[in-house]
Amino acid sequence: MISVRRMLQQAMRVSGRSAFPLLKWMERWAEGAAAGTASKTLDNMPGPSVLGFTWDLFPRRGLSKLHQLQLEGLQRYGPMWKASFGPILTVHVAHPALIEQVLRQEGQHPCRSELSSWKDYRKLRGHHYGLLTSEGEEWQEVRSLLAKHMLRPKAVEAYDKTINNVVSDLIAKLRQRRHPEGLVTNITQEFYYFGLEGISSVLFESRLGCLDPVVPQETENFIQSINTMFVMTLPTMVMPRWLHWLFPIPWKHFCRCWDNMFEFAKGQIDQRLREAEKKSSGGKVDGHYLAYFLSQTALPMKTVYSNVTELLLAGVDTISSTMSWSLYELSRHPDVQTSLREEVLTVMEGRTVPEAADVARMPLLKAIVKEVLRLYPVIPANARVITERDIQVGGYLIPKNTLITLCHFATSRDPTVFPNPNDFLPHRWLNKDQTHHPYASVPFGVGKRSCIGRRIAELELYLALSRILIEFDVRPDPKGGSVKPMTRTLLVPENVINLQFVER
Repeated sequence: MISVRRMLQQAMRVSGRSAFPLLKWMERWAEGAAAGTASKTLDNMPGPSVLGFTWDLFPRRGLSKLHQLQLEGLQRYGPMWKASFGPILTVHVAHPALIEQVLRQEGQHPCRSELSSWKDYRKLRGHHYGLLTSEGEEWQEVRSLLAKHMLRPKAVEAYDKTINNVVSDLIAKLRQRRHPEGLVTNITQEFYYFGLEGISSVLFESRLGCLDPVVPQETENFIQSINTMFVMTLPTMVMPRWLHWLFPIPWKHFCRCWDNMFEFAKGQIDQRLREAEKKSSGGKVDGHYLAYFLSQTALPMKTVYSNVTELLLAGVDTISSTMSWSLYELSRHPDVQTSLREEVLTVMEGRTVPEAADVARMPLLKAIVKEVLRLYPVIPANARVITERDIQVGGYLIPKNTLITLCHFATSRDPTVFPNPNDFLPHRWLNKDQTHHPYASVPFGVGKRSCIGRRIAELELYLALSRILIEFDVRPDPKGGSVKPMTRTLLVPENVINLQFVER
């Protein structure tokens, strides 16, 4: 059992200002512990009634505002509360010290949320699980294989030429798409194409034509399937399985989206492997791309197909959303944009194409991406299910197999953790006197279950942003207003983002 002393020490790891509300809460917990009530149960945990949460969610907010409900929950109930979402009881945790407690007790094989509708689809079609859906030793095996190529810095640096080729095509596409006065409409869509082309070049060492003047129809279908699938994920998860038969149309549409994605990924893999066979003279081909590497392991091909499909869809949204928000904020903060451009040009010393090694000398660039991901975390809430044992978190006994939601959007917008939390202030990450709890903003997750594509995604972002600022001044749409985020399983812009790209 975690002692009062240890819990207070964890709380004190944040700055004095940010620790104060949690310290007061833990002092109250300690008083209860002294009275013999140290292990409070879920019955003692505050939270809305089932009807109250349903009212907050649907008539008042809707699924697109789930991230806002985190802030309201923190304000109403404190750093921990419970809520029932359909048949699912969830414990919400909304303070970095408490999130750390959960993650430090997650065990050898961390388990995310069930993603039941994703798994139901795979069972229905006979597909295997991938990194996003598998658990236990099955997940650990694939994670260990991919980590060699996706998490080691030197291995990731080898992709910079491949990614830079994609960035060159992105810049050409932006020039082609510009309206008078340099306006490019709906930039998120352009970055979807860029994200898919980038992750495909890493997975297949081949180009799909996503940034060509005319995008292939199968690529359009794939991207639309990703969008629709994410919109339908939450409703299908809370829908009891028997409703799939009573109301078949939503479930069939959800499955059709997954069919399109699996078919797209399988077609790309099979085509690349056929090309590799033709090049070989009966022997092995040296392949450096990830799909080929996976195909040469002892994994069944169904496992290869599932993992590549999940890596594709994970890579597209991360890049498109973060690129969109980064340029949106830079356009509204020209002083920061100017400082970043000066940093890039100083490091480049007359060169026009940055390399992976250059990024280490661009602290402001890294700080800007950190700040964007703090304000707009791609995954606004992560989840864990501790399957091995009951755990203690914040004075409560959480039974094993309880779904625990880690409220990253709330912690990254909490004014007691980040002063002026709604402001874009990238220099907060460069100020050595201003420290933050290490679990206050963790957009890629922490530990074994962290995003395996993090280093590749960051390299894509760094190279693309630096190249764009060398070529263009990025300005807001003169006729546009502010854009807010919304939840679509992931956090995405609520409205289209239009920006001016003015030649330098």
